[in-house]
Amino acid sequence: MDEALLQVRDLRVEIGGVTILDGVSFDVRAGEILGIVGESGSGKSVTALALMGLLPRARVRGMVRFEGQDLLTLPKREWERVRGRRIAMIFQDPMTAFLPVRTIGAQIDEQIRWHSGVGRKEARARTVRLLGDMGVPAPENAAMRYPHQLSGGLRQRAMIAMALSCEPSLLIADEPTTALDVTVQAQILSLLRDVTGRGASVMLITHDMGVVAQTCLRTLVLYGGVVLEEGQAGPLLDDPWHPYTRALLASMPRLEGELPERLSVIPGQPPSPASRPDGCVFAPRCSFIQEGCERRPALVGHGEREVACVLYPA
Repeated sequence: MDEALLQVRDLRVEIGGVTILDGVSFDVRAGEILGIVGESGSGKSVTALALMGLLPRARVRGMVRFEGQDLLTLPKREWERVRGRRIAMIFQDPMTAFLPVRTIGAQIDEQIRWHSGVGRKEARARTVRLLGDMGVPAPENAAMRYPHQLSGGLRQRAMIAMALSCEPSLLIADEPTTALDVTVQAQILSLLRDVTGRGASVMLITHDMGVVAQTCLRTLVLYGGVVLEEGQAGPLLDDPWHPYTRALLASMPRLEGELPERLSVIPGQPPSPASRPDGCVFAPRCSFIQEGCERRPALVGHGEREVACVLYPA
């Protein structure tokens, strides 16, 4: 479990001269689900797209080592062999992953044939089997339907089936339960947990700390394009160290205990990438601001926890 399938070091992404990610580092270990959390605009989806090589107009620097290869040095042809085959992605909206003018089955078939080199009949058999494994009823019929003919939950299952069609080692899931009802959400999360039973690792991007608590082994807290805290999901959620992590958890509605008159909110807005503070990126919204916050704190290890805050010096 300690083996790192993916190592990301000092990942920096610039788009149009503006820094979106500023030195992000983390590992995804074999067979685990790593949760990446933070508000909208924190850099979560940009991280995923950078790892997939889907930011052609961006300047991406750092190291992204996957299965012994630094992905940032791969030529385009090599990337085509990795993307979809060894690393796959579940997008937030399934309609962005499927062409509306082709059937679900045809699109999954095509990916299987492209990466595996099998014939049409074998590809279709694998497609139907995968759809069935993902809980799609009457998978033979579903494979012949167009994306708009399936419900949101079934489209999401079909997209997971397509992502798993070539048995990737790493599955990146970007907000896979957004806009789904709680029953379907629970089913999708169960499917993601099952993925690790197939030997794959999952990087789950979400803004929902409840999803992290149900699903993830470790959690990475991202804000303003930098990592503020990382550690085992249970201890981190039970006892958050960084003021931002505390604020995120305090703003979540809870079912147990006495209900507050109003939910806690984090004052202000996340920083624009074009005007990120020079010091701690969370300082303008932090209630614990003190001397030293004008300098950007390093991410410091404390046992199995890492945190970037002057409250927890080296």
